[in-house]
Amino acid sequence: MTKWLQSGRRRDICFLLVASEDGELRSQQLKSQLEAHYDEHIEPKSFYGTLSALEDSGFVEKRTAGLHDVYALTDGGERRVREHYEWVCECLEE
Repeated sequence: MTKWLQSGRRRDICFLLVASEDGELRSQQLKSQLEAHYDEHIEPKSFYGTLSALEDSGFVEKRTAGLHDVYALTDGGERRVREHYEWVCECLEE
């Protein structure tokens, strides 16, 4: 498993992106959905550091739409999410 998948927050961001209707979300939407799921506040510095790490690794790409940064999975990022999903499903079947 590549290091990016070892972080639960990175995995969760990627799963939120692959599940989104348009395949992309604004950074604030991602942060809000994670905070609701974790039921706790996420420090902005930590959250944006996670997004930057995903972008630097080539799994997420960022574009600017007006005043907002919008994130989407790259093809490689989506492939990794689907591979991880298959692995989790196999583990649950055992």
